[in-house]
Amino acid sequence: MPGIREPLLPVPGFSAMGINIGIKDTRLDFGVVSAQAPCAAAGVFTRNNFPGAPVLVGREHIAGGRLQAIVVNSKNANVATGLDGVEHARQTCRALGDALGIAPHLVLPSSTGVIGVPLPIGKLLAACGEAPRHLRADRTGLETFARAIMTTDTRPKAISLRCGGATLSGVAKGAGMIEPHMATMLAYLFTDAQVPAAVLQRQLRAAVDASFNRISIDSDTSTSDTAVVLANGQAGPVDEAAFGAALREACVYLAREIARDGEGATKLIELHLRGAASPEAARALAKSVINSPLVKTAIHGADPNWGRFVMALGKVFAHPLRLEELCIDFGEPGADGPPMRITAQVPAAALLERISAYLRRPELRIVITVGHGPEEITVWGCDLTEGYVRENALYTT
Repeated sequence: MPGIREPLLPVPGFSAMGINIGIKDTRLDFGVVSAQAPCAAAGVFTRNNFPGAPVLVGREHIAGGRLQAIVVNSKNANVATGLDGVEHARQTCRALGDALGIAPHLVLPSSTGVIGVPLPIGKLLAACGEAPRHLRADRTGLETFARAIMTTDTRPKAISLRCGGATLSGVAKGAGMIEPHMATMLAYLFTDAQVPAAVLQRQLRAAVDASFNRISIDSDTSTSDTAVVLANGQAGPVDEAAFGAALREACVYLAREIARDGEGATKLIELHLRGAASPEAARALAKSVINSPLVKTAIHGADPNWGRFVMALGKVFAHPLRLEELCIDFGEPGADGPPMRITAQVPAAALLERISAYLRRPELRIVITVGHGPEEITVWGCDLTEGYVRENALYTT
């Protein structure tokens, strides 16, 4: 049973903060979350062949299934910075560990922003030393942390759920370079539930596969993708299945918000594909559609060019389809009547004006049936706009 959703809640036993340390102009750019004691921890990281230095160090530190703090800076990704970058990530963990009175290997570092620029390590080390006096155990602490990890995001992403007697709160950032393979995507979840690290890792991996691994903004996999969950156990044990469902619900919500806030985006697209012959076929076909620049630009312009969907499905060479079995439904049953269905056998001309009107909405649902197989999948994405081009044409300036 899914958890009970709440406004963003602080989690007992955790404190958080976000401040400006001069990496950005006046916006928050440095954040810390600290627990009162070591927590069970699980993490999933980018599969990019050039992972950032914080990812390399973070994988080492989380390997034992225990963490007590997270430190994040934004606007500089500390990627492609060589051995100096790795040493800077380690120095940051040591500095925060010293300030909090904990071992460095209990600190997980993250960085997000521009690739290939040396980390301003002096600013980070000074900030780590000052972090304890900024930490807050209330909602404001977690809210400022959520803002400090943002780069091109227009708003923070956050959710809280109740699961039995425990609280689960999560924050995330991401708006571009999003096609996670676990975007520049960061997601951190905190709970006072008592969950063993091995169970937490299994549940997080399943939740990530059902959420962050099913979104795309621009089909680019970041070097910094990180999803981590910490459980301090203060609320005692919870039902394992219920907590797994709550974790999945939180991750799906955050993933949808990342897709909704894609750079320049004006529309959230939920695409449900069904009738595939295998899970691999379902994922490949759905991702081909949600990643397609031609599909995404057509949706942005409310152009009912269903041929672009046909093209995107047809280029998945490993999973050929029969055109006569294909149908595309725009919309959901409701006050507006049944979904608008297009097939190769039914002339589309009479529906194009209605489909175009539907595509002007800020949130869209499209269901594609590709055959009679048993597999289905839901993925999320956004439209591709002039705003995305402007954002990325001027990213480092």
